[in-house]
Amino acid sequence: MKTGIVFAGVGGQGVLTASSILGIAALKSGVNVIMSEVHGMAQRGGVVVTEMNIGDARSPLVGNGEADFIVGFEPVEAYRILHKARKGAHVIVNTEPIVPITASLGTAKYPNVEDLIARMKNVKVHPLEATQIAREVGNVITANIVMLGALSAVPEFPVDKESIIEAIKERFPPRHHEINLRAFEEGAKAVKE
Repeated sequence: MKTGIVFAGVGGQGVLTASSILGIAALKSGVNVIMSEVHGMAQRGGVVVTEMNIGDARSPLVGNGEADFIVGFEPVEAYRILHKARKGAHVIVNTEPIVPITASLGTAKYPNVEDLIARMKNVKVHPLEATQIAREVGNVITANIVMLGALSAVPEFPVDKESIIEAIKERFPPRHHEINLRAFEEGAKAVKE
């Protein structure tokens, strides 16, 4: 059995950091994991997508209609990658948009976030204000760890919470452990509520 996970967001949101932490955590759990390289531009503002398969997998790529979990760090990017989700998949969406420059200049229009989420059909959507939660924790840069916490709280998620916590501690120096672990716990709490 395998579990397909797709992370989607914008450069600068920590998509790559979150996906690599999850990859390390899966290995710590004793579960096979294969992760793709970045698809898109990892620079601030560019689209970033990583795909991973956990369990009995031979390729890191997640086919259309095969993802069990979509982790959308930005609402439009979550919606844009939705074709990867299988029916009944869990979609965790950070509801705070990053408005592209074209929308800021008025040459394009950013869609209403509530409308986007309402259009996510045949999946289990878990909207959360990850960026706001990170602000409240004390550092907006921890929004990616809030998203990991939210992902870990979904009952069907195959990687145990303790392995993710260990991977977070490995990834960051000790002086950053407390804030990141708090962000992780607050993300988990947001999905459970």
